[in-house]
Amino acid sequence: MLFVSTTMAFPFLPELVVSMLVLLAVVVLGSYYIKSSNKNPLLPAADWPVAGILPSLVHNLHRLHDYIALDLLAPSGHSRNFAIASLSFFITCDPANIRHIFTSNRANYPKGEELGEIFDVTKGAIVTIDGESSRRQRVNYQGVLNSPRLVGRMTKLCRDKVEKGLLPLMAHMARTGTPVDMADLMTRLVFDLYVTTVFGVDPARLSPDMPPMHVSDAMDTVMEVGLVRIIVPAFCWKAMRRLNIGPERKLAAAQAVLRCFINDMIREWRKNGHTNGQEPTVDILSSYIDDPEYNGDLLHPTITTYMIAGRDTIGTTLPWIFYNLSKNPHVVSSIRDELAPIVSRKAATAASAATAVIFEPEEVKALVYLQATVLETLRLYPPIALERKTVAATDVMPTGHEVCSSDIVIVSLYALGRMEAVWGADCREYRPERWLSEDGRKLRFVPSHEFLTFHAGPRLCLGKDIALLQLKIIVAAIVWNFDVKALDGQAIDIKLSCLLQLKHGLKVKLNKREMKHTY
Repeated sequence: MLFVSTTMAFPFLPELVVSMLVLLAVVVLGSYYIKSSNKNPLLPAADWPVAGILPSLVHNLHRLHDYIALDLLAPSGHSRNFAIASLSFFITCDPANIRHIFTSNRANYPKGEELGEIFDVTKGAIVTIDGESSRRQRVNYQGVLNSPRLVGRMTKLCRDKVEKGLLPLMAHMARTGTPVDMADLMTRLVFDLYVTTVFGVDPARLSPDMPPMHVSDAMDTVMEVGLVRIIVPAFCWKAMRRLNIGPERKLAAAQAVLRCFINDMIREWRKNGHTNGQEPTVDILSSYIDDPEYNGDLLHPTITTYMIAGRDTIGTTLPWIFYNLSKNPHVVSSIRDELAPIVSRKAATAASAATAVIFEPEEVKALVYLQATVLETLRLYPPIALERKTVAATDVMPTGHEVCSSDIVIVSLYALGRMEAVWGADCREYRPERWLSEDGRKLRFVPSHEFLTFHAGPRLCLGKDIALLQLKIIVAAIVWNFDVKALDGQAIDIKLSCLLQLKHGLKVKLNKREMKHTY
């Protein structure tokens, strides 16, 4: 009787029990197999009864993206169908399939309603919708992000934050010999930049006292639990959400932090009369706050989308750039060679040994080697390593694989950046020169279906140009003014998240450069 009443109160309970039993069996059998075998403990390509590839997936979660690239895709011709419990998946990194999914037959591969449920903090906003609603919102976003005043404001904010916040703080850390977590430092910088861009209010998280980063941590939690929701059957995480247990409990707390922060920022924006001195502020919130389409349930998801899109792309990429530069000092030398003529044209006070050199947006815009360095990092370490789509109607991929209605399609950007057929035999090496023409003066064109970091087709990233420019402003200033050396012995692992973040950060030692010897 008790079981019947409990089942009526929680109709998902039988499915949850079955799911937990399957997962328990996977863990027990997997553990036994590991202990009893001297060979590879779980065959990565094997489909188990009922569980599908779940046993090998669970066993390889600590190396998820390499598992997908090396164990699932490389042996199968870069595309394959597989199952996890009752869910059918198609995973690929093949450029022909990517072009088919994102461009030539894109209508058959929508994001799907499930994505709005998975990332419910952005539900209804452009990143989780399809069709006419997506097209209409894209026009709106394009109008906002193409505004010359906003673009000018964003580049000036970046330049000023580097000059007045980042470089003085780094100089202090260099003087004291304090080891620096570059991932945390870059997250603080970019969080300040994008909160100020969205709300016109600087949260001042980039400061010597290193204030708490609760809101940024909450945004990280959204992306971590988002990956859990993508992997496990929906009824499992929905059950956990109803019971407020496991990762769903952590997510609920994070969502509350985000809602509270956005409400506080909106109140601060109203209190300031959205003015800055005598000049009206230029911020993203001003474009939406009085729009009847957004001034309701859609305002929070839209504002959250802007914060996540900016912070996650740039904040995730910067630590990987300095990780790669620390391992490749010849690349650092080439960047400085490209910057040297700019420095030589600056006033003597700006280039003196006692003063940090700041690079203006117009000065770095045309620097091709610096941009090649950024693009090479994005190739190997894309901020969003997996793209998820659904299948509207049965279709056949260019590679011959059949997908059925309601199947889930996963595209691995991480694996795409490591395809020898696309990038050559040295595809795992960090070599910015691959992006340059033979004379080194121009950037080489790479089609979006071979380099998907900024998406493809009608959904090409609207903030691509401003993101690249901000990355170049930041990297140029740091590379010219400091030597950055990664500390030996630290683990370089990837966090289990939708973002390709460094799990343990990136500890570095900073040394201020002696300018009189550098140009």
